[in-house]
Amino acid sequence: MLHRRTLISAAPSGFALLAHAALGARDVGAAESPLAPKPPHHAPRASRVIFLCMDGGPSHIDLFDPKPALAKADGKTVNRGRLLGAKLFASPFKAPKRGKSGIEIGETLPHLAAHADKLCVLRGMQTDQPNHPQAFLQMHTGIFQFPRPSLGSWVLYGLGTANANLPGFVSISPPAINGGTANHGSCFLPAVYQGTKLGQAGRPMASARIPNLTPRTASRQDRQKLQLDLIQEFNRQATPTGPTDPAVAGLIDSMELAYRMQSELPGVLDIGPEDAATRMAYGLDEDASRNFGHQCLLARRLVESGVRFVELCQPGWDHHRGIRDALSNSSQAIDKPIAGLLADLDARGLLKDTVVVWGGEFGRTPTSQGGDGRDHNSKGYTMWMAGGGLKAGHVHGSTDELGFEAVTGQMHVHDWHATLLHLLGLDHERLTFRHAGRDMRLTDVKGRVEQSILA
Repeated sequence: MLHRRTLISAAPSGFALLAHAALGARDVGAAESPLAPKPPHHAPRASRVIFLCMDGGPSHIDLFDPKPALAKADGKTVNRGRLLGAKLFASPFKAPKRGKSGIEIGETLPHLAAHADKLCVLRGMQTDQPNHPQAFLQMHTGIFQFPRPSLGSWVLYGLGTANANLPGFVSISPPAINGGTANHGSCFLPAVYQGTKLGQAGRPMASARIPNLTPRTASRQDRQKLQLDLIQEFNRQATPTGPTDPAVAGLIDSMELAYRMQSELPGVLDIGPEDAATRMAYGLDEDASRNFGHQCLLARRLVESGVRFVELCQPGWDHHRGIRDALSNSSQAIDKPIAGLLADLDARGLLKDTVVVWGGEFGRTPTSQGGDGRDHNSKGYTMWMAGGGLKAGHVHGSTDELGFEAVTGQMHVHDWHATLLHLLGLDHERLTFRHAGRDMRLTDVKGRVEQSILA
């Protein structure tokens, strides 16, 4: 039964590093291991994901969905939904056509624009809520009312890990708000599928660490091994023959992973060996882009080493005021790093089977807020994907002439989840886990695969 899956991804705590291998460091390749690679439901187009999460809701109108009609109607008053007496606000930015595909990309993203022919731009995105906590949680878990397993956890549950010595799911600089740990948590899935957290949004990546990762001195390691052997013996005595509690088994697997990570993960996270040209390509030589560039470079190193799902988070996209300067600053932070990431993945032959996703929890209104900002818009916004199995240089869907609402090619978050799983070889209707008396899934009872964006 392919719908009962298990995976690996757990952030080690101090005790976990101690207790983890104490429980036996079972062979990850063994059939019974939840960490072993799993066969997909169908032939996959991609094998890994990098999710570039823009926390706050980037303005589609100013970046990827220009509106000539809005420029003509600038300053006019509209009464639409909750926008009573609001004034239309034309974009202060140009969005010229880029590449052979002619995809329109805002002038604040000149480096990314050079990769227009790699992008599949989704202009018909929709979600259920215009509020940050609910929309952010739904983007990550498929539902906003209650905690549920995150997208990354579902992927690992379905496919397993490609490298038994590394976490299969890493969340870099996740936010402490808008759902917090639920955005990379495993919820009712076994704990072994939760994301490993590295850093936190708003803090420098240069100081980001995974606690207790570096092995101690040789003498300390010998003592640790003795302690682990002792705990293993306690567990053998305490665990009778028969089925093990899945929650306990998941924690044991997480602890075992934490022990193995000590040998390999520090080297993957060390970007020191990267040459000057690579560091420059990712924007590490510029103050504005250094932090996110560090994240992007880590993402490449992680997926290259076998990590299945990596999420990066960049805050600061909630532009209610001063969008001219604010959006320019936010764009500068990500533009060069993302262009560097796409180029690097392509040059290394990784882009063809890696799905790179960019987007936030919703978009912005075509009306002004405070004179020079935009409010939240959940009825129509833009995300883009690139890489494995997607049409390149392609635009899917559209919003109305002013940018209020998606009118063609509508893609709800459930559809986006279903399509992303499909690219990885997973059927969103078959990827289930029995909980609370029924089979749960990421897309609940909704979602459809958008076949028209597949290459």
